[in-house]
Amino acid sequence: MSAKLERLSQNLQKHLGERIAGLQTAFGEITVDVDVAVYPELMLNLRDEPELRFEQLIDLCGVDYSAHGDGRWTGKRFAVVSHLTSVTHNWRLRVRCFAPDDDFPAVPSVVSVWSSANWFEREAFDLFGIVFPGHADLRRLLCDYGFIGHPFRKDFPVSGYVEMRYDPEQKRVVYQPVTIEPREITPRTVREKNYGNVENA
Repeated sequence: MSAKLERLSQNLQKHLGERIAGLQTAFGEITVDVDVAVYPELMLNLRDEPELRFEQLIDLCGVDYSAHGDGRWTGKRFAVVSHLTSVTHNWRLRVRCFAPDDDFPAVPSVVSVWSSANWFEREAFDLFGIVFPGHADLRRLLCDYGFIGHPFRKDFPVSGYVEMRYDPEQKRVVYQPVTIEPREITPRTVREKNYGNVENA
């Protein structure tokens, strides 16, 4: 671990202490796991504590762990992962918070801490079905309002449930059950015998 990461790790443990459920270092970045009960307060501390000073939330996304590790995952299914940047100290941090209920995943909104979380939380709600209590305008962002389900969940069918098309008789767009037959496509690569051999170029 570099000296900079070591200093960040020490500052995190000093100011957040037992509120950190887990801390891992991989690929030159630190990830902290946080319980949902302390999530809003901890995120505010990450922004305002002078020795941490994460002024920017650069990304927030949902994650569905149900198929993680070839289905061997035994923890909670849904998590919200935030990527923070400190301009002051020139370091980054990843914060992961698991939703306690797999059937109705909910993680408090951090829009009041970083306004940039607004559309990120709407996207996670739209695509994963994660609810963000405290968000003032939580509605779909990418899928239309009549869309059923959440397309980034691992159990959502690749072809979806409905398709839309223009009906010339009704002169409007209509929804109908999907007519695509589910199938598995295995790519086949055909190359010449000496493909990539520079001696024969």
